[in-house]
Amino acid sequence: MRKNSLHFQRKYLSVPYMIFMVLFVVVPLLLIIAYAFTDQNGVPSVENLLAFFRDTNNINTLIISLLIGFGNTVLCLLVGYPVAYFLAKKNLGFTMATVLLFVMPMWINFVLRTAATRDLLFWLGLNGGDHPYVTTMIGMVYNYLPFTILPLYTTMIKMDQSQIEASYDLGATPPQTFLKIILPMTMPGIVSAATMVFMPTMSSYVISDVMGERKISLIGNSIQLYFDQGLWHMGSLVALIMLVMIVIGSIATRNIKTEDDARGGLW
Repeated sequence: MRKNSLHFQRKYLSVPYMIFMVLFVVVPLLLIIAYAFTDQNGVPSVENLLAFFRDTNNINTLIISLLIGFGNTVLCLLVGYPVAYFLAKKNLGFTMATVLLFVMPMWINFVLRTAATRDLLFWLGLNGGDHPYVTTMIGMVYNYLPFTILPLYTTMIKMDQSQIEASYDLGATPPQTFLKIILPMTMPGIVSAATMVFMPTMSSYVISDVMGERKISLIGNSIQLYFDQGLWHMGSLVALIMLVMIVIGSIATRNIKTEDDARGGLW
């Protein structure tokens, strides 16, 4: 009887969480959907969706956002992967305190950090007015690199070193060991890092505004512009399109092996 009573009481521990989810997740999402598929008079309509895809500026903004998001993800992985790998090498004596050195810049205000990066590049002779895409990509990589290193590092410190050693004992070359052993074991970290970089890059507008001197417009800029102009219905539609892209990305990566699966069954 006492066991059933405890179970009954524990169920109510989730009530605050459920209330929070309903008020700050479900209700806002329903409002976005309602605004996206209604007109100014509140009448159900798909005109916002049709207008979005009829406007070539919106299509160009979406394409540019996808390209910059993809490019930033690739660059962050190319830079962050070897950094995380060397940090995870136990024989080099690196600790979590060393990893925090890469995360500490995130403690600084986002806008101040971006402005400081712009000023540094300007001092080096590179300004966003002449090279908006270059400066924007530098700002993106700098701001999102820690979000790449940390999940990769946490995955790499759990790698089964015996499999790597066995690969070398069996005569595999370093490239073969990397492709056949190390890369599959770190795939969950790669997917996690890519997820944490790609979509935030597309929705970011501060970095593109500051680093590119407002010469680059991402989908996040479009959402901000629509809401600033009081076009709540169109802004909600663009936000909903981004949400759909996030869902598609989540579905595409849901079959990626978990860390436990990646560490086993490779031989």
